[in-house]
Amino acid sequence: MQTLNPPARSTQYTREDWLGGYRSQPEEFAYWIDEIEGKIPTELTGTIFRNGPGLTDVNGYRLKHPFDGDGMINSIAIKEGRAFYRNKFVRTEGYLAEQKSDKPEYRGVFGTQKPGGWLANAFDIKLKNIANTHIVYWGQKLLALWEAAEPHRLDPHTLETQGLEYLDGLLSTGDAFAAHPKFDPDCEGTPRMVNFGVKTGLSSTISLYEFTPDGKLASTYAHSVPGFAFLHDFAITPNYCIFVQNPVSFNPLPFVMGFKGAAECIQFNPKQPTKIVLIPRGDSGEVRFFETDPCFVFHHANAFEQDGLLILDSVCYDSFPTLDDAEDYSTVDFDHVPASQLWRFTVELATEQVTVEKLIERPCEFPTLNPQNVGRDYRYLYMGATHGTVKNAPLQSLIKRDLKTGEEQFWSAAPRGFGGEPLFVARPGASAEDDGWVLLWVYNAKCDRTELTIFNAEDITTGPVATLKLTHHIPYGLHGSFTPEYFGPAQ
Repeated sequence: MQTLNPPARSTQYTREDWLGGYRSQPEEFAYWIDEIEGKIPTELTGTIFRNGPGLTDVNGYRLKHPFDGDGMINSIAIKEGRAFYRNKFVRTEGYLAEQKSDKPEYRGVFGTQKPGGWLANAFDIKLKNIANTHIVYWGQKLLALWEAAEPHRLDPHTLETQGLEYLDGLLSTGDAFAAHPKFDPDCEGTPRMVNFGVKTGLSSTISLYEFTPDGKLASTYAHSVPGFAFLHDFAITPNYCIFVQNPVSFNPLPFVMGFKGAAECIQFNPKQPTKIVLIPRGDSGEVRFFETDPCFVFHHANAFEQDGLLILDSVCYDSFPTLDDAEDYSTVDFDHVPASQLWRFTVELATEQVTVEKLIERPCEFPTLNPQNVGRDYRYLYMGATHGTVKNAPLQSLIKRDLKTGEEQFWSAAPRGFGGEPLFVARPGASAEDDGWVLLWVYNAKCDRTELTIFNAEDITTGPVATLKLTHHIPYGLHGSFTPEYFGPAQ
């Protein structure tokens, strides 16, 4: 494997710098970005949306985990070399209640408790729909997603919250609608958005939904799988929806009694196999299960079918990543948090044999690829990664992997820059798979501000072709998307 521009050191950050990017940003802004280093490509037109926790405290009361923070949407609308930034909190029921009372009113899934100890939290199992995980534009609707409840619909121009979205009656109150929809570039001649929801118990029911480009429901189907299923993401091919059922169990008693958050009650069992679950799309066949090495998966890169094989590329952990005994996220010990790597599972559909290969051993997360290759054989993958090659650490780098040759390109924002999820945007009319741009939000600790960096996707080693410098920081985000529609002010 060839690696371009490898890092010189394995540890290249300070905890103080890293934590700076987690500070709450309670303010909302709307302005033209005046400070731009380099030049925005003239062919790049559209709007970048990103979702993530905008508050990591409630009136000074620190959240135990950032994933419990209220969702804040960021957008940058780009046209003719200019860029307009806007951010706004999703006005969820919980956000409005806590802004009014100025104190925590809800417990968090990932361990945040209301003040007052376990007695103040016992038997309070109502969760706040924080709408903080993903943001997608489909069928002329901008949807803020959180996997445990309904989406919130927003105005794509102003980011104003329009209310809970039930998708023309498809969802009922409290129904789960996952935060990782997949976009099939060609299903019977037209694109489709595919998503799912899970109801867990002694068995778990996975409901699947497919939508046409106008937002109308094309099909829906549901299947039950044995046991508790923690499913954050999935993958698709033209024939299958693919899930990984992690070897975990859930004991709700500590949550009900007020001692722990719901996610803290998940227990990983390394002696049990991980299961790859294949559900035929369109409810056209039986669900199949394939056992493989124990691991925990949050995110998938892609999947495709080839000569009787199903290939699934996923980001895998040796066990369920938790804060363990850390007081909160700010004191986490990276040396004791399992590192994530990119694994390839190859399933022989006829023999049910599964082989595993580690494609990227450097700790990495948040894979992205050309949207036209979703569910198809592909060559190029882009991921956020650590600066060093071995030790677990914050994501400070961007890598591009050629899955055919093994060549890897590398760019790092270390020592004082911190990244996250990259986003691939194809150049209009492009035919080559990597002809386009990679967008990466970076927290610049030196200047205490967030920047949107734009890379030439063919060669990321040369650094950003443009860096859009905000006038402030925004907390590290989770997931985002791009639409070629421009939702900014008139030029």
